[in-house]
Amino acid sequence: MPLPATRFELATWKQATVQFNYHISVDRMFYSVPFQYIRERVDVRLTDTTVEIFYKNERIASHRRLTGRPGQYATVQAHMPKEHQQYLEWDGDRFRRWAKEVGPNTYQVINSILTSGRIEQQTYRSCMGVMRLADKHSKAKLEAVCTKALKFTAAPSYKGIKNLFATMKQEDFASAEDSKQESPKKNPYSLTRGAKYYGGKNNVD
Repeated sequence: MPLPATRFELATWKQATVQFNYHISVDRMFYSVPFQYIRERVDVRLTDTTVEIFYKNERIASHRRLTGRPGQYATVQAHMPKEHQQYLEWDGDRFRRWAKEVGPNTYQVINSILTSGRIEQQTYRSCMGVMRLADKHSKAKLEAVCTKALKFTAAPSYKGIKNLFATMKQEDFASAEDSKQESPKKNPYSLTRGAKYYGGKNNVD
């Protein structure tokens, strides 16, 4: 019998859960899968060169295996929801411009997140999380939460902002919005464009 046309590759198998950002974590690297599989448990086949991802024995994604610095992302644009595909073009400056339109305290939070890591790109996931909170609740409420968060720490995290949304009462948001309406000059970054302009959509993760 002739030898196989391709060289045999040793493979190992692991399991992973698809994260809310439609990536799995394998050996401190991140690989995308179609967003429909968020929160699902998947099987991962690893060789020296390839990462294959299976759901119920069906392959749903394949990537060239990442090497080198931990924390790298392999993302296929088709795996992303349409409203998130534009994030591939986002960088620190664009996150800051978006936050500045929401309000000065949101800007301070986003800027703090962007400068919290040794590598800026590793903070984009948290910035996107803050943006989704604005889509889910409203930009006015996000600014109110960021204002409160900055009273506790000069460097709020995405997780801290998300937790504050769960603890703040409706009257806290109402008083913050009333204060904003009574003193419009204190907030020069009033929102003039709708969520659609920034790629936002009223969806819940």
